[in-house]
Amino acid sequence: MANDIAEHLKPGHPEVYTVVKGDTLWDISGVFLSRPWLWPEIWQINPQIDNPHLIYPGDEISLVYVNGQPRLSLRRGEAGRTFKMSPSDSVTLAPQIRATPLDAAIPTISLDAIQGFLVQNRIVDDATLLAAPYVVEGEGKRLVLGAGDRVYVRGALADGEAFSLVRRGPLYVDPQTEEVLGREATYIGMGTSVAQDTDVSTLRVTSTREEVQIGDRVLPTEARSVDSNFFPSAPEGDLRGEIISVVSGVTQVGQYDVVVLNRGEREGLEVGNVLAIYKKGALTRDRIANETIQLPSERAGLLMVFRTFDKLSYGLVLMTERPLSVSDEVRNP
Repeated sequence: MANDIAEHLKPGHPEVYTVVKGDTLWDISGVFLSRPWLWPEIWQINPQIDNPHLIYPGDEISLVYVNGQPRLSLRRGEAGRTFKMSPSDSVTLAPQIRATPLDAAIPTISLDAIQGFLVQNRIVDDATLLAAPYVVEGEGKRLVLGAGDRVYVRGALADGEAFSLVRRGPLYVDPQTEEVLGREATYIGMGTSVAQDTDVSTLRVTSTREEVQIGDRVLPTEARSVDSNFFPSAPEGDLRGEIISVVSGVTQVGQYDVVVLNRGEREGLEVGNVLAIYKKGALTRDRIANETIQLPSERAGLLMVFRTFDKLSYGLVLMTERPLSVSDEVRNP
């Protein structure tokens, strides 16, 4: 594998790169490698550095050779160092990825395109959604409500706790096997339970992505975040699947679109896995043999998996070389 990695070093790469604010791991990987998802193969862990998987502005990344093989080595800058506290305690600065000060660890990719989706949407089974409490009426008998309004929910909600408001989304079915893969619970907003009377609860809406409507369901909140191990990587085993939906609801796929894949944790997919997108070959008529044949699929883009479920995954399209669409294939990069 090391010999393969050496072949993918980018021509003209620097010997040392200093991380700056606004960098992403994907950007930095692309400075050294023609295939950025191979980063973990040459990342050299320094046991003397706290949290060596986290990279901060001011850190220096050097290309070195160990036993004749390329490796990337980290030299910590001021932002990522450990500071002594009085009298003898010590803490390591490890702020959340979404923070913007210079001492924040850099993300894998720009999270602006996926952060809201990453922490809110989810895949559930129909039984879970049908059993969940639901909105029966809005404050003042209004049918459409937003942040600051109160809604009445049929079902018991613990007082003072936060809940997610979701709407029944599409049912995903594998296009090849017709297996039901899961139901999307589309995020609508957040609310806090403020009162309970028999089997009706009062929920104060605190934030919304869309207007709350009668029939929207209420689910426990999910605490989701990107952790320090969110690195680009190739899947462990051979994987083939396809794009079965675009979260925006369209059929065409472009850069930074969020797509749904018919492969998930049971097939070995992990957060950070990079997959190549192949444009499915068109059907054409072989006039000599008098039959219809399918032309070969052609590589046309890359995506990174950022959330996995048992049978499905969400991916962010990182680059496209030609127009893509639902039913295009995904494979090992």
